[in-house]
Amino acid sequence: MATPKKGRNASAQSKPGRSLALILIAIAALTGGMFASEHTKPRLGIDLAGGTSITLRAVPEAGNEAAINKTNMDTAVSIMERRVNGLGVQEAEVQTQGRDNIIVNIPKGTNSEQARKQVGTTAKLYFRPVLVTEVSGGGTASPSPSPTGSPSDQPSGKATDKPEATDKGSASPSASPTTQGRAVTDALKADATPSASASGESKASPSATGGAAGDDPSKLQEQYAKLDCTDEKTRSTVGDGVKASQPTLACGQNSQGQWQKYILGPAAVDGTDVDEAQATLDTQRGAGWTVQMDFTDGGAKKFGDITGKLAQNQPPQNQFAIVLDGEVVSDPSVRQALTGGNAEISGNFTQQSAQELANMLSYGALPLTFKVDSMTTVTAALGGDQLQAGLIAGAIGLALVVIYLLAYYRGLSFIAILSLLVSAALTYTLMSLLGPAIGFALNLPAVCGAIVAIGITADSFIVYFERVRDEIREGRSLRPAVERAWPRARRTILVSDFVSFLAAAVLFIVTVGKVQGFAFTLGLTTLLDVVVVFLFTKPLLTLMARRPFFANGHKWSGLDPKSLGAQPPLRRTRRPSAPVETKEA
Repeated sequence: MATPKKGRNASAQSKPGRSLALILIAIAALTGGMFASEHTKPRLGIDLAGGTSITLRAVPEAGNEAAINKTNMDTAVSIMERRVNGLGVQEAEVQTQGRDNIIVNIPKGTNSEQARKQVGTTAKLYFRPVLVTEVSGGGTASPSPSPTGSPSDQPSGKATDKPEATDKGSASPSASPTTQGRAVTDALKADATPSASASGESKASPSATGGAAGDDPSKLQEQYAKLDCTDEKTRSTVGDGVKASQPTLACGQNSQGQWQKYILGPAAVDGTDVDEAQATLDTQRGAGWTVQMDFTDGGAKKFGDITGKLAQNQPPQNQFAIVLDGEVVSDPSVRQALTGGNAEISGNFTQQSAQELANMLSYGALPLTFKVDSMTTVTAALGGDQLQAGLIAGAIGLALVVIYLLAYYRGLSFIAILSLLVSAALTYTLMSLLGPAIGFALNLPAVCGAIVAIGITADSFIVYFERVRDEIREGRSLRPAVERAWPRARRTILVSDFVSFLAAAVLFIVTVGKVQGFAFTLGLTTLLDVVVVFLFTKPLLTLMARRPFFANGHKWSGLDPKSLGAQPPLRRTRRPSAPVETKEA
């Protein structure tokens, strides 16, 4: 009778319990991690949970196709994430797909048109002089980051003007209506910045910009008097389409969380004039976290001119507002002209707020122009119906596979069904953990990929079982048949799974949108198929081969030699010994 090989392979065959213990420990660890992280369900995609999916395609400018590169695309993703978060959206997804596409998935409860405008527009960053400002709804304005120009003490000796923080305490109330009207009129005539009252360091927040009245000071003043920045609806609708050359209304939130409203003069410096901005910790002067800005040559001249005009005014009439997407994100004051090509904004910054402002200054405007290729909105009810349909389809597919295994393999189907359950447990726990880890969302194509994976996994079991049955047909008993069939079945399974994984990888790389969910799930389940077959199916069959029900070929075991048409048992035969020659004496 044929026997398993000796040595290391025989040792591995005799201890299949180790492999079974290893995979069961892995399942227990993943399940424990799932419950510990409180992510006990896979994260659902927009098409299942409901929401809006927007596909944006980068459009190169004439002669500048090289601008579509990884750096600019990653920068655009970062800016879009901030814009979407500014809508108060929770768990939104913004990610690149392919070379020139960005997918924005926004959960239910968000205005899709507003979201499209937020993520798709090529926003501009401006430095505008503050004409009038006050806490919206009345009250006294709060302190703001306040720079004073002074030569830099950098070791390089380069002459720069870095503002220093000034503690202004409580700021003055806003100017009276008469003074405000005069301030706006004078500013429009002289392009100066005559009137302002201090405000707090404003963080990026939903706001509105006005300016429908154009250069009409009285109309602008009337709109300003009616502006209520505490009303979210008002902030999102006031004065769309204002030009950089016109004065505008705006809102911003100060460091005390109060909403402030502004009248801002025409833009004096463009965001493209900022060469670089970074957050730094000033330990020498004890100024805490500051934001340092470096300007281009053209930007340095513009910034020097506007700060020179601002410095001629007494506080609080010496502020400029940094406006991004129509929102005042900071409004520092100036004490002298800053003409060195760089400046520093300091105040009550934390590391996070300083970094946010630096990012806005560096990446405030999208580096590329984007076109909306598609926008799909799915209601929560429709998403729930699609999820239910997908689960029903999966259950039907699994039931058909189980029925086939029971009818054809009988007792062997017990091993196959247990293997399918182990594969399902690994797939479920990994999908639940990958949601918060890498942002994986289970969409409808991903559910289809999981259903297809049922057949791929069952196919691996069938390949191995058929190899074992072939060995039995040749007259071998079960235990040696299990071991002799494994090397050939293993090779076939690895080749098949490699082809499936390669197809999934190519599909994931070259496609965009929801199809990637199908490819990712197919690739993941293919890898898990290899793990389950090697660490569970094969060791379990080795153990079962030692049980009389299987070893003796019971008719319901699926391994009955008679029903398989087995040949007579193989017997070892010795080679005939060579004849011994004798020599006659």
